[in-house]
Amino acid sequence: MGMAHASAKKTEEPSVISNEEECVPCVEPQDRGPGNPGSFEDLHIKVKDLYPQNFEGARLTINKILSQHFNVTHSIILSSVTPSGYKFGAKYVGTKMVGLKEKYPLAVGEMSPNGNLTASFVNTVGCRFRYKLSAQFDKQKCKASSFSAEYRANDFTVAMTVANPQILKKQGTVVIHFLQSITSRIALGAEIACLRGWKILGIQQTIMCMAFRYSTGPTTFSGTVGEAGLHLCYHRRASSQLELGVELDTNLRTHHSIATIVYQVNVPYADLVFRGIFNSETTVGGVFEKRLYPIPESSLLISGLLNHKKQQFRVGVGLNIGQ
Repeated sequence: MGMAHASAKKTEEPSVISNEEECVPCVEPQDRGPGNPGSFEDLHIKVKDLYPQNFEGARLTINKILSQHFNVTHSIILSSVTPSGYKFGAKYVGTKMVGLKEKYPLAVGEMSPNGNLTASFVNTVGCRFRYKLSAQFDKQKCKASSFSAEYRANDFTVAMTVANPQILKKQGTVVIHFLQSITSRIALGAEIACLRGWKILGIQQTIMCMAFRYSTGPTTFSGTVGEAGLHLCYHRRASSQLELGVELDTNLRTHHSIATIVYQVNVPYADLVFRGIFNSETTVGGVFEKRLYPIPESSLLISGLLNHKKQQFRVGVGLNIGQ
């Protein structure tokens, strides 16, 4: 029985390869080699995902799925700190499957009634090359724009980003990333950023840093060390319900450091998630999210943020309908 099952599985593989020929290197697991390390910008992603998204005031978000690939979002924000009003968002996800979770092309945009617009577009060429366009418009003027290109090989990733380019004035920012897998657990990389503009000391400035990441699955330790400073992150999945993260950010030029501890508690039987934060700047905060039934895909959010040094306290209540 085992041999018959194995032979049947082998006969099915050619048909899968013929249908997904261009994306086989990203879908099929690598039997040899450490594998692709991912994007440089996701080096600290596990700790960043634990940060609570604190807000102030009242917020209502309604997400409507119009089709399998297109959905729209309506948001109403009432706050004395952030700009209040209505925002309309739209998201389109294409049909091209890369890997097990990624789908392209991907277009996301958000607009407010006064004309402010934030949009981004991500697509792939083949299975290894990705490019991204982002822009932000404020009062019919382009305030920020960027273009990114990324190539993912079997064991390394190289990317380049051009932000706010002004070709005629010879101003802008160019950032080059490189991340190499040494083993299945260890990755090393480097970043070179070149900034040019009249607001920069000496008109032009180049910043370099080295990066590393060590991951065993439940535990991840990552960091960047360079001229600008030191950035270290530690992530630990203590159990299926508890995740912890520690971050240390040191600026060598201003001689200022800040340490932060974040955590996430997931209680499945109660349908609630709590994310908390406290740091060396005497800031304590958290976001409580509770799923609501029988309303499908809806949740209630309660946010609180307290700064003891500044004696500031901000609280927010939000409702998400459709996710």
